[in-house]
Amino acid sequence: MSRSTATIAPEPSGPIGPSKAFIVGNLAACSFLWGSSYLFIKLMAGEVSPWAIAAGRGLLGAATLALYVAMRGQSPLPRRHELRHWLVLGTCNGWLPNVLVAYALIQLASGPAAMIQAAGPLVTALFAHVLFSEERLSRRRLTGILVGMAGVAILIGPRLLEGGGTALSLLAMVGATLSYACANLYTRAVPPRAGDPIRLALGQQMVSGSGALLLTLTFSGGAALAALVPHWQAVLALGVFATALPVTFFMRLIRAAGPTRAAMTGYLVPAVAAGMGVFVLGETLELRQIIGGCIILAGVFLVSTAPAGGRTR
Repeated sequence: MSRSTATIAPEPSGPIGPSKAFIVGNLAACSFLWGSSYLFIKLMAGEVSPWAIAAGRGLLGAATLALYVAMRGQSPLPRRHELRHWLVLGTCNGWLPNVLVAYALIQLASGPAAMIQAAGPLVTALFAHVLFSEERLSRRRLTGILVGMAGVAILIGPRLLEGGGTALSLLAMVGATLSYACANLYTRAVPPRAGDPIRLALGQQMVSGSGALLLTLTFSGGAALAALVPHWQAVLALGVFATALPVTFFMRLIRAAGPTRAAMTGYLVPAVAAGMGVFVLGETLELRQIIGGCIILAGVFLVSTAPAGGRTR
């Protein structure tokens, strides 16, 4: 065949990224379900220790996901190539940051603590920029992340200026933020063979819930777990709807759209929680909360609709 008549195969265009509808839909689902956790926790009226709540929601979330995995004809127990990933995610995205946040809030006011944690999407984006070629930090993405941080600061309001805290409590809060960021980045790097989002969510909850249970029994005793019984409806909703479902959506979002976009749930969850407090618990919505929420949405829109890779717009 002559060169002039040869058929030239088209070059592969590379994998097609997730649609904007997929990204926005999963962000909305994660944020709404995770934001509802504040409501369920408030319904316990401070009668249950944080350790017991973490243990209850983690184990119920794990049980729910284990049941679903079993219904798919799979074993809910970790396979050899999954065990390391489950341990890492259950630690970095589970019991470790829970311990650090609990320690930090003993001395550190909630406003500064929340603002430190709100830096998580920026930290995640900076590391993702270095580690993954498709996560290059374009001007649009950086602008959206910074706008979202500004919205969180406005949402927090006067609590941002609260004092208190020691160097150790500040370091603990920074450590929790870095732990969450590392978990997001690690999830993206899990090989496809072990990257089923549902199984990753299951493994994270099994390790996180078991760790929280051990901490509860160590520091609070069995009586703390017994305090969950009168609030079983709220605990059940917390474990199933505010833990198992959003963790699965979040894992799927990271695997498909990358850690930078998925991390924007860190901005949306406080806004959802504030809205639920108003509409369900009858709390007062201030003008700054409305403004902060709108700014957060603008920042999330900029990041979630930014093109993949290093292109800028």
